[in-house]
Amino acid sequence: MTTDGHWYLLYVSSGHEDRAQRNLKHRIKYMDAGDKIFDVVVPKTNEIEIKGGKRRTVSRKAFPGYIMVHMDLDELSWDIVRNTPGVAGFVSTGLKPVPLAEDEANTILERMEEVPSEVHVAFKKGDSVRVTSGPFIDFIGKIEEVNMDKGKAIVSLSLFGRETPVELDFLTVEKI
Repeated sequence: MTTDGHWYLLYVSSGHEDRAQRNLKHRIKYMDAGDKIFDVVVPKTNEIEIKGGKRRTVSRKAFPGYIMVHMDLDELSWDIVRNTPGVAGFVSTGLKPVPLAEDEANTILERMEEVPSEVHVAFKKGDSVRVTSGPFIDFIGKIEEVNMDKGKAIVSLSLFGRETPVELDFLTVEKI
């Protein structure tokens, strides 16, 4: 990371953060402003998601509607950034953009580098699920409890005409 400049937060259209980032990078390249505008980042975090019985890592936007730019602020760089298609403007308290505090910017950038620790599942208590593997394959039941620490759910299955709670791994059930 360059020691010059500061990180600034920009308003962009929610859902179009990547497009605004791409447009700004193109403008920096074609207007030869790489010596004033150093980096453009869409703040994202990585999460583990379990969906359809498969565990995968997904990247989610940490601040929808915002991107970060690392730059030396002067008239030229300010004009390039604020006139970029998709960029609504700088987050500021007045007319002049206010940079992010250095520790705040570093915290956001470090969070982007972290290995995902949180698991997100596609179901919650009360949802109907189908068992996809194991001795109860193709049984349909209802989620009674979700234990994120263990990576398991207690599912109420109908066995021999009775509702029986069974503890199953997240990977062996899918929402229906």
